[in-house]
Formats: sequence, structure tokens, C-alpha cells
Amino acid sequence: MNVTELLRLLQAEHDETAARADGLREQIEQLTRALADIEARLAEIVTTRKVIDGLALPDHAQACEEPATVYQRIVTAFNEHPRRVFQVRDLHELLGLPTDEPSINVTRSRLGRLVRQGLLDQPGRGRYQKRT
Repeated sequence: MNVTELLRLLQAEHDETAARADGLREQIEQLTRALADIEARLAEIVTTRKVIDGLALPDHAQACEEPATVYQRIVTAFNEHPRRVFQVRDLHELLGLPTDEPSINVTRSRLGRLVRQGLLDQPGRGRYQKRT
């Protein structure tokens, strides 16, 4: 292979790579425009939600606050009994919550979230205690 052939191949690869770079730049510009549109729509949705929440009836506000209240009651129970290991049914009985299976499952989910957040430990399957 002589130098002329090598330079021709190198120029061809340069042209191909430059064309690919131009194509990627165009895609980036399209994605940037699309992202800006989506972010604007998200801002509109957030604003709409704030307006609707401001107009909501008091019953709606109480329904929205109730899960936070249950979480707070759960955390308070663990704070009051820091060394006690709870099973979900025991916790429900302590808090006066219903002991039907759907309610128990909801609390299991809540406890799992509190474990993931680092507030609780799970020393065994179905057992929870305050992280020390």
C-alpha cells in the first residue's frame, strides 16, 4: 500500500466519521428540543396540581394526609419501643389498626419503605425493629 492510497483511505474514514458526528449533533438538538417541551409540560402539570390542591375540599385534604399520619404513628410506636421486635399483626394491635389481610399488606409495604429509608431494621422475615 502506497502513501497516496493510505491518504485516500484516511480521508474516506475522516469524511464518514464527520458525517456520523453531524448526524449525532442533529439528534442531540432534536432531543434537546423534545426535552425542553416535556419539561415545560411537567411545569404546567405541577402548576395545575397546585391550583387543584388549593381548591380541593377539606375531605380530600384529610384523605391525602392520612397515609402520612399512619407513617407517623408507626414511627412513633417504634420510637416508644426501641428494642422491641414487632410483627405486623402485633403492630396493628398496638396501633388499633384493622387486622384484615389487605390492611396488613399495606403496612408491610410501609414498613419495607421505612427499612429502605434506614429508619427500621428487619432482623428476620416479617419482623421489624427500630434501627439502633
